[in-house]
Amino acid sequence: MFKMTPSILKNLMTEKATRLYPYEVRTPYDQARGELINDAEKCNFCGICAAKCPSQCLTVDKKNATWECAMFSCLFCGICVEACPKKSLTQKQAYRKPAREKEVIFIQGEIKAKDDPEGCE
Repeated sequence: MFKMTPSILKNLMTEKATRLYPYEVRTPYDQARGELINDAEKCNFCGICAAKCPSQCLTVDKKNATWECAMFSCLFCGICVEACPKKSLTQKQAYRKPAREKEVIFIQGEIKAKDDPEGCE
C-alpha cells in the first residue's frame, strides 16, 4: 500500500488523461477512416464490396438494387472502399457519433440496364 501512495498522489495532482467524449471531441487524424458512405447514383449493386468485407456487415441485392450496412458490425477497415469498382463507397474522416440502438443503413437504388459497359456481371 505504501509503495502505491506516491503514484496515487501524483495522479490526483496532474491533469486528466481522458476526455469527456462526446462533449469533448478531438480532431481526427489525417488518414482516419470514419463513417461509411455509399453514393447510390454511382453504385451498380455488383456485390464486390459485400464479398470483400471481412466482418460481413454489407448486404447487396442486385435484383432489387438494395444495399445495407450494419454499422455495429463494421470495422471501418476500408477494404470495401478499395474494392468498389465504381468508387461509390467513401469514408468520412470524422467518426460516427455514439448510438444507443443498433443502426442499419439501407439504400434503395435504381436497377441499371444490362448493357452497361462499366457494370460488373
